[in-house]
Formats: sequence, structure tokens, C-alpha cells
Amino acid sequence: MALQDWLEEVYREHAPALFRFLIRLTENETETKDVLQEVFVRLAKSPRLLDNVAAPRSYLFRLAHRLVIDRYRREQVRQRHEDRAGSDQELTVLPDLSGEDAEWLRKTLDSSLENLPVEQKAVVVLKVWEEMTFSEIAEVLEISANTAASRYRYALDKLRDELRPLHEDLP
Repeated sequence: MALQDWLEEVYREHAPALFRFLIRLTENETETKDVLQEVFVRLAKSPRLLDNVAAPRSYLFRLAHRLVIDRYRREQVRQRHEDRAGSDQELTVLPDLSGEDAEWLRKTLDSSLENLPVEQKAVVVLKVWEEMTFSEIAEVLEISANTAASRYRYALDKLRDELRPLHEDLP
């Protein structure tokens, strides 16, 4: 099979799930598309990457996760340099409270998810949106199933604490 045909087949089979994972992880469509492109550029440059891989989807999730972590780390370094250079700008996004309740709630939930450490967010996204088991998550993220479960629990605890005021305000 020609490389282009093989790449198209792999893309059709795995890109939608990778996109869902990445958009929840990065919460940025441009970054998601960049990472997804980088995954497939790597496959194009090294087509034998998936040779002898028992679970190609898990491998691709793991590769995408590593790329996001690398980008996150580069961004942290860049941000530290900006902070040291005297940048006083705060990059915060507050929910728009003037809209409908449902929109406000969605933004509040998105913001709470955004505040999770990237390692915990990855587990939550794979568990909730991709409906993976902790064993599958462990394989994708190259951690133990117990670590996946504990990161999930810690994330839920943080979300619960952050959203508690919202719950207490409900009738």
C-alpha cells in the first residue's frame, strides 16, 4: 500500500478520536489541529512507527499526549520568561454572566476543567469523553492503572471543590 493511502486510512480511522481528546485537553482548536498535524507528520516521516504496535490508537493517543505536554512545558517556560521581563498582564477568562444560565454553567464547567493540571485533565478527558477504562488510560499515558485512577479521583475532588459554591447556590 502506498504511503499516502496508508496515511489516509490511519487518519480516517483515528483522527476523529484524537481530535476529541486533544480539543478537550488543549481547549484550543488551533492548537488541537497543530498537534494532530504533528502526529501525522511524524507518521509520514516515520511510517514504520506503527509496525509491531499492538494497539495503534493507544500509541497515537500517547504520542498526542506527549506532544501536548511538550507544548505545555514550552508555554510555561515562555510565560516564566515573560513574567521575569516585567509582563504584568493577567491572562484570565471570566465567565460571561450576562448570558443564559446554561451558557454560564457551560463556561463555568469549562473553566474548572481548564484549571486542572494537564496530567489530571488528560485522565478526565479520556475517562469521560473517550469512555476508556483506567487500564486503557494507563496504556495511553504510560502510567499505572492505579495512577490513572488516583489522578481521576484528585481531578474530581478539585472539580467538586471548585464547583461547590455553584451547587450551594442552586435551589
